[in-house]
Amino acid sequence: MPRHSQLLHPARPPVATRAAATVLLLRDTPEGLEVLMTRRSNSASFVPGAYVFPGGGIDAADGCCHALAQRRATQSAQALTEAIAAIRESFEELGVLLARHADGSWATQAEVDALDRQGDFGVQCAARGLTLAASDIYVLARWITDRDLPKRFDVGFLVARVPPGQTPVADETEQFEPVWVRPADALARHQAGGFFMIYPTIVTLERLHGLATVDAVLQACAASEEPLWTSCPRTGLLAGREARFMEHESAYGELALVCPDGQIAHALDWQYEQAVPLLKNMQRLTAPNPGAMTGPGTNSYLVGEPGTGFIAIDPGPADDAHLQKLWRAAGGDIRMIVCTHSHPDHAPGAKPLQAMCANQPTILGLPSAATARAHSVFAPDRVLQDGELLTLGKNTFAAGAPLLRDADIAVGADVAVGGPPSGRRMSDTTHTLQVLYTPGHAANHLCLLLLEDGLLFSGDHILNGSTTVVDPPDGDMSDYLHSLDVLHDACTAHQLKFILPAHGYVIGGPDDEAAQAIARLKAHRLQREAKVMSAMQAQPDGTLDDWLVQVYADVPQRMWPVAKRSLMAHVARITSLMP
Repeated sequence: MPRHSQLLHPARPPVATRAAATVLLLRDTPEGLEVLMTRRSNSASFVPGAYVFPGGGIDAADGCCHALAQRRATQSAQALTEAIAAIRESFEELGVLLARHADGSWATQAEVDALDRQGDFGVQCAARGLTLAASDIYVLARWITDRDLPKRFDVGFLVARVPPGQTPVADETEQFEPVWVRPADALARHQAGGFFMIYPTIVTLERLHGLATVDAVLQACAASEEPLWTSCPRTGLLAGREARFMEHESAYGELALVCPDGQIAHALDWQYEQAVPLLKNMQRLTAPNPGAMTGPGTNSYLVGEPGTGFIAIDPGPADDAHLQKLWRAAGGDIRMIVCTHSHPDHAPGAKPLQAMCANQPTILGLPSAATARAHSVFAPDRVLQDGELLTLGKNTFAAGAPLLRDADIAVGADVAVGGPPSGRRMSDTTHTLQVLYTPGHAANHLCLLLLEDGLLFSGDHILNGSTTVVDPPDGDMSDYLHSLDVLHDACTAHQLKFILPAHGYVIGGPDDEAAQAIARLKAHRLQREAKVMSAMQAQPDGTLDDWLVQVYADVPQRMWPVAKRSLMAHVARITSLMP
């Protein structure tokens, strides 16, 4: 994880969550699937006036009612407690009771009307011989309230078919205006401004929109006792307005890095005018070269701080305006320039950036191989070694002591600052990049690990929102897959939590999200390769164009010329593995 000293925002631990449960009561109609919703009181302490599903906090008594409930063999104790809480809340708020008699018949409307909504729920059901129908309730999702809010819940979103013959009646205290509504209609009414819903409710309805019947919903949930998704969204700013993102969405990892405790302070708009601080010791400036191959543009990174100078990673194309902005963001104090590989959107800016700097920083990287295309020829000032360390140090001594001169700072293999004069104490503020040789996308591709903060600069080997092109002969699919394994192992060995790609937002999170992203990427590549093998077996005399149609049918045709390069890499790998 990034050092606390490098975070842009002071640590602010989120408020602890309270366990809660809500239930989507569903019914089939000639017009389609409908869900029961209700409007919260305008004086409610949490999302007043919002249309929601019935539910609320889990009480201690809910856990004491297990003996009163029907239970699936695979239903955990926690899931059972959540189901009981949802049953109780739907009864108290809307007068809908998911309970059966011993013969399996549902509680009738007359029996529901005879119960006291404010009385002891369990005692009343037991007295009437009613068993809570927890086995008819399935887990749909789990939502955890945003980290920035002063009141937070960990909510199981459950689903059940509404009991026949019961009519919902709001308690007129907490809930008002119960309404049956199709998911698409609720979303349309919200969009029009007359049906206010909060983000988890909106997303849940969007996920239901593709399921036509109650049976379809229940079958999707019954396949596993696990939620179909779990999310604690993060919020950033787009065009000056708050925008929320779930874990699978592209901006989530960046928000987790910049605002780990949920502060709503990070602008996500892509712009090319100024560097974007991601940590105190790391900035990103995106080159103005957006396109199909570059996404929003090539990310140039600056690692370091005014007291240490900076390392520039991937200066990008030879765009004078971009390089001037990069130079200014570093205060002109760039100590090293590192190119992850020699492609024309990454390395051409190195020489002109070097010329801007009074100290003429060394250009580091790997020389292009003989297989590189003409526009990707590159020769660094010094060739980096696999495992080499590049270190910037802040040479601050005890009060009144002088700083080290630039000449005292070494640059090279296992680079480190020179030792302090005898009797003087040096601070431990350092920024160390370790080089990892990762061929595959290009023969001279490398990645960099910022060891102190658990960050991986992935160049083009890992991108956010797309897969990288592996273009033979300079690109090699076997090398690419092996390099993914190297990076996955590095995540474990160095506790790397975030990946900073050359194109797109930061990837990762505080747990194993970075390693999981690499594992998904490899799995995707192998799945694509399986399609290639199937196409080759189905059409052994086929051409690349024949196989391309089958293998990349899920990719827009405008991208097929690019996909064809990776197809060539897969075919070459498959052919090499054949006996």
